[in-house]
Amino acid sequence: MLIHPWDAPAEDAEWRTWLAAHDFGQLAVNGLDGEPPFVQPVHVAYATGPGAYGEALLHLARPNPLWRALAAAPRVTLSVVDDYAYIPGPWHAPVGAPPEHGTPTSYYAAVQLVGVAHVLDDPEEKAELLRRRLDHFQPDGGTARPAVGEEPFGRMLSGIRGVRIEVTEVRAKFTYGGNKAREVQRRVTGLLARRDGPRDRAARAQQVRRLAAADREP
Repeated sequence: MLIHPWDAPAEDAEWRTWLAAHDFGQLAVNGLDGEPPFVQPVHVAYATGPGAYGEALLHLARPNPLWRALAAAPRVTLSVVDDYAYIPGPWHAPVGAPPEHGTPTSYYAAVQLVGVAHVLDDPEEKAELLRRRLDHFQPDGGTARPAVGEEPFGRMLSGIRGVRIEVTEVRAKFTYGGNKAREVQRRVTGLLARRDGPRDRAARAQQVRRLAAADREP
């Protein structure tokens, strides 16, 4: 993933904060013998520590076809993308230029977690992984915590396998026109508010946040 300097996070806290609120992505696993990679949509719970970049927790059904590929090449990439919007060319036209000279582009935030996947088959390890995921997704309860040999989920543990990704590298970018003149960026924030499409508010919020941070820089 190409990351220009103006799209890079200012510090680790920026991508960590964003990732904490965006927990659905795609797990990419190298295919076997030159086959295309497996790409699995999945909810993931990211947690800080151990290590510099923390870990990501997920589980998949035992019949999933990616297990052989994962055993052969456990180094994986988990990609999360959201807060995206299409920006029409006229919106991005340079100051003083004809609108039709503007270049269309995409705004989006993306975090890629690269690391080593450890497959969990021990029933207690899987139950603990599921409890941690429930603590992330349902901290207020409402669902029984899985326990080995106990209803309602103990008997279901054999049907899944857990995955703990030990994150060794993070690639993050926030593409919101950071290389454009402030006047152009503020023009886009206004036009996003006016269009108010399905993801325009989220994209606009990211752009406004990035603009405010840039304005605070000395």
